[in-house]
Amino acid sequence: MTSVYLHALSTELPQHCLSQADVKERAASVFSGKYPQFERLSTSFGTAGIDKRYSVVPSEWFAEQHGWADRNNAFMDGAKAMFIAAANRALSDAGWSSHEVDCVVAVCSTGIATPSLEAQCFSEVGFRRDIMRVPVFGLGCAGGVSGLATARSIATCRPGFKVLLVVVETCTISFRADRMHKADIIASVLFGDGAAAACLSTELPTTTHVVSLSHGHQVLWPDTLDIMGWNVDDVGLGVIFDRSIPTFVTQKFANAAHSALRAADLTHEQIDRYICHPGGAKVVEAIEGALNLTENSLDAERDVLRSCGNMSAPTVMYVMKSILDAGKTGQMMACTLGPGFSASFLPLHVSAGAA
Repeated sequence: MTSVYLHALSTELPQHCLSQADVKERAASVFSGKYPQFERLSTSFGTAGIDKRYSVVPSEWFAEQHGWADRNNAFMDGAKAMFIAAANRALSDAGWSSHEVDCVVAVCSTGIATPSLEAQCFSEVGFRRDIMRVPVFGLGCAGGVSGLATARSIATCRPGFKVLLVVVETCTISFRADRMHKADIIASVLFGDGAAAACLSTELPTTTHVVSLSHGHQVLWPDTLDIMGWNVDDVGLGVIFDRSIPTFVTQKFANAAHSALRAADLTHEQIDRYICHPGGAKVVEAIEGALNLTENSLDAERDVLRSCGNMSAPTVMYVMKSILDAGKTGQMMACTLGPGFSASFLPLHVSAGAA
């Protein structure tokens, strides 16, 4: 089997930092008195395990009315800036020039760009004219792991190919004050913006630790379209975020994880570290329970959630980077949940390198 290695992994946050206390105050000014359940739901700001998150727009932006054009303009400006910065940092860390990249996979579900983001950033990053472009839309929170699995598959099919994955999400610009749905309040509690990028190739890297990626695995549950996703209307994207997600994780996630382990010819006992998408504090707790993990063992997940919020697709890559930067080694399994309702898994092995 052809081995695919991670040569670099970078993360990028936008410039505007929003403290949880400020977000709660602004949400209260919007929802209090208009949405009957706001006072009860507002306690979630204190129990979500989030201290701050980042946004492509300043906090004042949320006090104004915005339609599709405003929202997508903010998406284009913010997503392009993060795409370029994350891509350039990953390429620099890998020791690659942008002209060496043979394929770019761009993952995003929070805005519309046609031509897609990698074409929008073509000149600034400096891609070749004959680069293979693979834009991916609609994976939501599962996009980080699914994106890595897609990039890995391309690298496997084309040995020697240098594949760049860039995952960008601007969740905050979809904040809605017009619908007065419970999901909009929970979204304001949880979501932030961010990006991540990874360089993959079949060439063995000369790094302190060698990260080898295996085949990805996905599970799609039928009749679950209403659990997570977007509604689309004249104002913009409206979040679908069902309250049943933690319960669903408790009931269904273990079987999905076991199927991913079987597909990789692994057992639960062989996994030294699960790398999970921290969708929220309750979701992290549910994953620990479903996988029979020690309580609070998903510490990196909680740290990322605390400092960045739920950024959707790139969030799991922040967790992965934290674990790799800490020098952890062994057999790992990255896992995320996303619209569909679905789960995405990617086995990876981290060993000492030559550097």
